[in-house]
Amino acid sequence: MDKIDIKLIQLLQENARYPLKYLASQVFLSSPAVSARIERLEKCGIISGYHANVDPLTLGYHITAFINMSLDPKRKPEFYPFISACPNVIECDCVTGEFSMHIKVCFPSTIELDTFIGQLQRFGKTETQIVFSTPVPNRGIDITQFETEADKEKEKEKL
Repeated sequence: MDKIDIKLIQLLQENARYPLKYLASQVFLSSPAVSARIERLEKCGIISGYHANVDPLTLGYHITAFINMSLDPKRKPEFYPFISACPNVIECDCVTGEFSMHIKVCFPSTIELDTFIGQLQRFGKTETQIVFSTPVPNRGIDITQFETEADKEKEKEKL
């Protein structure tokens, strides 16, 4: 990965719908060259997908919450299919600490959130935090901090 790849990733995280022609103009390459680079980044798994950011409030999902849950590891084979099938679950992470699962959800009301928590509690103890505001929304990885191997070699040569 070089500086051009880093710039392309940065631009695509900013707006995955930028036209190829625009991306090419930003990195001073032809559109086919940029297309080939993006395809390579996808094939090696650096770019894993493209997504639309949807505002839950405009769709009537007024409650965003984080649910921490203690889950017995033996119950993971039963829990993972359950949680994957829940459409209101935005993200579910297996984490360290007192709780083993960290679940982000969106619901239209606290009544629906409460019903869901009741379903979760058959798997373990829960603790819920309701989101008041989001001062830093999901913004992707700061790819500008990534130092390429070529950059490292140049620095060694200077010494």
